Amino acid sequence: MLQATEALSRAGIRYIGPGAAALALCYDKQAATERVRAAGIDCPAQASSFPMVLKPRRGSDSIGVRIAHAGSIPTGYMGQERIVGTEITVAVLQGAVGAALRIEMQEGALYSFARKYFLRPRRIALDDPPLVHRVRSAAAKAAACLRVDWAARVDFIHDRQRDRLCFLECDAAPLIGARSAFADSLAAGGMPRAEQLARLILGACT
Repeated sequence: MLQATEALSRAGIRYIGPGAAALALCYDKQAATERVRAAGIDCPAQASSFPMVLKPRRGSDSIGVRIAHAGSIPTGYMGQERIVGTEITVAVLQGAVGAALRIEMQEGALYSFARKYFLRPRRIALDDPPLVHRVRSAAAKAAACLRVDWAARVDFIHDRQRDRLCFLECDAAPLIGARSAFADSLAAGGMPRAEQLARLILGACT
């Protein structure tokens, strides 16, 4: 996806989708985390002990993410502290922020690529107004500092015991199908599918 957007941008061909700069930044998890943290949003710390979460430095959609209990950090990976809590996702589309959705799965379970797209747990709108406000504000801020210029799905984890909300990932090329987390978040936030599609289609990059 990144290579395609870079090639289209170099050729001056208009297309509908995310800009190459936004994708490059969001796909670099270390750079994205550092930028979001610098903006004042909490993020998992660099791991110094086990268990830790290992994730490829570059990529998206939790591909290659796993929990490690021993060993060393492989080349091209980054290690982060493991935070046990509620997984939360929210859509951002051209400045509009959707509803914060809670992922219905056991706390501590890894929200992997397979769970996101094949063995999908239920997604339910958060029913905690103060937390909803925090999540939506953090999502808007993260999308802005990561230069999102089209659409994004921003993922967080909330440690209830410490009331700690941490940024996990911003996917600047999210799955946008009718049953996707992105579409569900916007719909739950009051944006009907027709408006979603209109905004997505009209948001052509140059």
